[in-house]
Amino acid sequence: MSTAHEAIAQHTAKRPTVAPWSADPYADALRAGRGPLFLRRTDGWLLPLEVERWCARADAVDREVLARCEGAVLDVGCGPGRLVVELAASGRAALGIDVSDAAVAHTTRRGGQALRRSVFEPLPGEGRWGTALLLDGNLGIGGDPEALLGRLARLLLPGGLLIAETVPVDVDELASVRIVRTADVTGAGGGRGTAGVPFPWARLGTPALLRYAGTHGWRAVDQWAAGGRAFVALRSRSTSSNAEPPNSTADTSNQRARKPSPGSPAADR
Repeated sequence: MSTAHEAIAQHTAKRPTVAPWSADPYADALRAGRGPLFLRRTDGWLLPLEVERWCARADAVDREVLARCEGAVLDVGCGPGRLVVELAASGRAALGIDVSDAAVAHTTRRGGQALRRSVFEPLPGEGRWGTALLLDGNLGIGGDPEALLGRLARLLLPGGLLIAETVPVDVDELASVRIVRTADVTGAGGGRGTAGVPFPWARLGTPALLRYAGTHGWRAVDQWAAGGRAFVALRSRSTSSNAEPPNSTADTSNQRARKPSPGSPAADR
């Protein structure tokens, strides 16, 4: 069996030149461990981002989610890594992916395993993950829920589990947003790096997620709410003919990783 470092080195694709979540406001907030930070629509509407919670340890609501996970866990949009770190501390095989260098550095520094990667790029263990997580608004990734659900179905084992956090109201929205600091709202800043580049984002309540999921063969197995947050557990098709083998054309060595459990997707060449 290869080491985790060797396995990850084989699966690292070329990095994109521009990643919205690598913009100065988000990276700076993660390094500081606090906000304020917002997603801002073109009409000025603001969605507060819970930087302090993301940078803290996993809380009781998070641990309830993690207790439902099966097999090796892929945390999509892991941010500063509280979920990956919690899973690693309990001996679970887990990998976080995020497009932000600051997020990956924060995760690995705390003892989690993470790669700087988009979910739409080649990943280790494609078709062999037991559980995928889409928490903290990450259903919005790419602004295309159907494409995201289709991609996750190819990453999971047949019959694999997706646990997604939804907006606790009935909403189905696609918008162009930017990451901004308070200074961008008040007009008091105006300095370099106070706003990120625009990018597409989606917000889905549970009814909207279930509509999209049903058209792609996902089966809802549970719904629950805790701590003011809403969650849905979905299973992918029990059979699959399009699971992608792990990509082996890789090249990098700058991500430190914990050694995963034997047989986990991240441990395979």
